[in-house]
Amino acid sequence: MIKFTKITASIGPKSDARAVLTKMIQSGTNLFRINFSHDTGDVQGKKIDTIRTVSRELKTPVAVVVDLQGPKHRIGNFATEDKYKLTIGQRFIFDSDETPGDNTRVCLPHPDVIASLHVGDRILLNDGKIEMRVDRTEPTKIIATVVRGNEIWSRRGFNLPDTFVDCNVLTEKDRADLEYAITKNPDYVAVSFVQTADDIAYVRDFITARTAHKIKIIAKIERPHAVHNIEDIVSASDGIMIARGDLAVEMPFEQVPAISRHIIRVCRQMNKPVIVATQMLASLVDGEFPTRAEISDVANAAYLRADSCMTSEETTIGINPVNTIQTMSRILSYADMDSIANPNDWLRTENVPENNWSRSVASMAYLNNASAIVVFDRDGIATTEISCRRPDMPIIAVCDDETIANHLCLNRGVFPIFAPEIFGRRDTDAAVKTLKIKIGNVVIVDEGTISLRELN
Repeated sequence: MIKFTKITASIGPKSDARAVLTKMIQSGTNLFRINFSHDTGDVQGKKIDTIRTVSRELKTPVAVVVDLQGPKHRIGNFATEDKYKLTIGQRFIFDSDETPGDNTRVCLPHPDVIASLHVGDRILLNDGKIEMRVDRTEPTKIIATVVRGNEIWSRRGFNLPDTFVDCNVLTEKDRADLEYAITKNPDYVAVSFVQTADDIAYVRDFITARTAHKIKIIAKIERPHAVHNIEDIVSASDGIMIARGDLAVEMPFEQVPAISRHIIRVCRQMNKPVIVATQMLASLVDGEFPTRAEISDVANAAYLRADSCMTSEETTIGINPVNTIQTMSRILSYADMDSIANPNDWLRTENVPENNWSRSVASMAYLNNASAIVVFDRDGIATTEISCRRPDMPIIAVCDDETIANHLCLNRGVFPIFAPEIFGRRDTDAAVKTLKIKIGNVVIVDEGTISLRELN
């Protein structure tokens, strides 16, 4: 079975060896995520070099996604490494004093956060296990009340679901990491904790001032403010990652499935690819088999016609990254084929004009029972728009630019080929032969022209 939904695999200590990366690509990985929260730039750069080498050896386009850490907020240290007891209803102070904390106060080493908090705002620590509510603000301290949680300790991360934090989307670390990453020509940069479209514009200006290489920007949706501004953010970015982990901490977790569905719909309407992330096969971190709920979660992403599912710890520190990719591939392949049982779904759900040209291509392919759509594409725009109509046949994108082929690894149903010789000859037969699909009608898209051929 052909897999239409792509796999974005995070790589780490258990998956960055050349032999493992090779097997992961052969098993269905389409993009590799390099998390710059961990390791130094040169270490991450060697991973990118290895991915490029393996991709070219296998003659299989694979995209590299550099994921920036973003403004991670953590409280300061306590006097000891012990866990300090909290009592519901007690007062607790966050201040700028770097003196080690106790069970009544701790340093909050982020002046921008202290300045942004307001009375009534929630402070969630340790992935939401601790909740405090702001009672009073002062220039250098926040006085809060403990609402939930019974112990606290050093360097806990915190989330601010009610607060717009007026800070630069790129921290000093991010800027240094991105400066280095640009030298390795990644295909995508994923920006953490985006709040507005201006955040994307800032990162785009940062990149274009330093390179002419075509690097696309993925906005990670992790905060309520990003959900509120989703249309503007989708418009400003080149793709979206639904980071359900932080999103489920900062928003009521029961809302995350509906929010995810809405974001996927917006991305389809605005011709932008979308990745569904976090804990999709978490049982495979230390086990060999997924839970039934995880199987359904992965399949549901395919049913919703997301472009890609992402692995995190399953393939960075998990016991068997290759098994994780093979498992996800099997689930997605079956779900993709099952979703074709309702072939007119895209006609009803896409909020695009009836005369939209990409809709016309998809309609032509469907009405003529086409085996494939072949696009000779110089910039990836035509292929992306057709993909976002979600036709139920493969889209073979022939490219004369390796970077464009890599970019298209993210788009659902697209099988990119970097083949200047095929592109130059406009050789539809050679393009179709790259996939073992049944021969029949093929819709051809070439620089704005649309035609139909029958291949024998």
